[in-house]
Amino acid sequence: MSSLTQQQLSGFRSRLAHMKQSIERSWHDSEHGGLANSLKDQTGELSPIDNHPGDVATDMFERSKDMAIHELQDFKIERIDQALEAIDNGTYGKCRTCGKDIPFERLDALPDSLYCVEHAPRQELSNNRPAEEDFLQPAFGRSNRDGEDGYNGFDGEDAWQIVEHYGNSNSPAMSDNREVDSYSEMYSEADENEGFVEPLESFIATDITGRVVSVVRNRQYHEYMSHGEGDDGLATDEEREY
Repeated sequence: MSSLTQQQLSGFRSRLAHMKQSIERSWHDSEHGGLANSLKDQTGELSPIDNHPGDVATDMFERSKDMAIHELQDFKIERIDQALEAIDNGTYGKCRTCGKDIPFERLDALPDSLYCVEHAPRQELSNNRPAEEDFLQPAFGRSNRDGEDGYNGFDGEDAWQIVEHYGNSNSPAMSDNREVDSYSEMYSEADENEGFVEPLESFIATDITGRVVSVVRNRQYHEYMSHGEGDDGLATDEEREY
């Protein structure tokens, strides 16, 4: 039997009943969180295919959120019903697992609690991880061969970089690097040399004979000079004065 007094049990019964009525009233006033209407009625669109696909994604997110809230509310009502049933059969205030008294302070904070702190379900976070992570770690999983000695070919990371050049959902404002101010700098290893190994190869040019050497003052050239790399013999007089 419960060690709680009849006055305490009556008080908890009143609080539990009020909690249940409050949840049911809120759910009714919100038309079951919007689930009472179809998605088409909610959006007011004649077709689910909108001018902007992002709008459909937003609607789907809101619908999934409503369903999650509905599930949570059902779970709360179920707990409250079980607590009211425990009051009726005289087991309220006893832990369902060990049978010991649940401290009054815990019941006062969580009137629908049916377990003591030690045996409360779902109090420990699971360390189980999806099996896919074993394949995907490190980044790009087994398709990333950058760490292999002697391998200098095309791998999974290179494939992603090519696709990423066409754009993704990131923007310069979202970058951790405060120096990024262009979308072209957002993709993976954006500062990686492409089509050349040494920086000189990107702006030193020759004619068909290989004898006449010229300097193409492109972006790589100016970066090379600003970093103070190599000999400044490539610089013009104006650049040296600058």
